[in-house]
Amino acid sequence: MTSLMVSMTAFIAGIKDRFESEKGATATEYSLLVGLIALVIVAGVTVFGDKLSLWFSTLGTTVGTW
Repeated sequence: MTSLMVSMTAFIAGIKDRFESEKGATATEYSLLVGLIALVIVAGVTVFGDKLSLWFSTLGTTVGTW
């Protein structure tokens, strides 16, 4: 009975270690983060693109007259 409990405990500990291992998780998390940032940038440029273009044109004209 004792050897069975030791075997089961070792089996459960092995499974637990596999699920808690984060060896490949960091690369996946960073790629998801980069993708989300890119999506936010594209959405921001889509929404504010014309207004930003007008603002930079006005700024260029103002700086040009100095």
